[in-house]
Amino acid sequence: MAFFERIPGGFPAAASAARALRPDPARPGRTLPAVEKLEGPRRADPLLGPLRGAVRATLPEGARDALHGRWLGHPAHPLMVQVPIGTWLSAALLDLLPGRRGSAGALVAVGLAAALPAALAGLNDWAELRKPQMRVGLAHAATNTAAVALYTASLTARLRGRRMAGRGLGFAGLVTVGVGGALGGHLAYRQAAGAQHADGVAAAVEPGWHPLGRLAEFPVGVPVRHLLGDVPVLVYREGGETVRALADRCGHMGGPLSGGTVEGGCVRCPWHGSTFRLTDGWNVHGPATAPQPAFECRVTGGRVEVRLPAAEKEV
Repeated sequence: MAFFERIPGGFPAAASAARALRPDPARPGRTLPAVEKLEGPRRADPLLGPLRGAVRATLPEGARDALHGRWLGHPAHPLMVQVPIGTWLSAALLDLLPGRRGSAGALVAVGLAAALPAALAGLNDWAELRKPQMRVGLAHAATNTAAVALYTASLTARLRGRRMAGRGLGFAGLVTVGVGGALGGHLAYRQAAGAQHADGVAAAVEPGWHPLGRLAEFPVGVPVRHLLGDVPVLVYREGGETVRALADRCGHMGGPLSGGTVEGGCVRCPWHGSTFRLTDGWNVHGPATAPQPAFECRVTGGRVEVRLPAAEKEV
């Protein structure tokens, strides 16, 4: 109790201050509103376009697809950050134990080496986001850059024999990278950056064939948006009775594929350039990392009907 006696107002004041830090069960906690404030300010917006252009101009298309995670089927950045986070957390645990001096330093060095490709993948993903996401992404990148600087200083101190300073800088880096990870979680789970935006189609479309309209309603060579219940569908008539249909909302960020261009049997999203094969929805180029839901099509009595493949209909 002697400690609380030193606080103005004593124990009741300390308890009130502690309660103020807890989330209000009737409203969002303090963290969410604070992070959401990063989405609105436009002071950094003049930097977004040039930075995006620099990323696209520097990295060839094949490298961008690989860094996006097209080969993996989902974004590669969350996978790649596990190495620096894991090694730095392990280094902090070793720093709390007696001995193991060289082991902690080696883990810090491995984390720094792994941070560069992880950051490059994150920057590549960032260049294909919407502006509110890009604003939070800048804060995410700045925080992680600060963490890398702290760990670089920590490794330097360890190599020079300043073990206490190296440990302190390492702990500071771990806290900083934790804040950066929280911002990354807001990007992924609150703002849906990197999420598959077309995945709900299978749950929204009932099994079986569904009429879309008369064949004459779909001009040859023109992408057309049509509603299947509440699900927007891109319909493309190649000629005669050959019709292709994909979910219209691009899986990358929900862009309207019906507003894109069709070339070589593929449709290119007008928002960020993801390219999908019309026959089966395969993502030929990113930034989309997963195929687009594709419908089977048939013409019966002059009417176009579509259905999802049976394998895709599972909720």
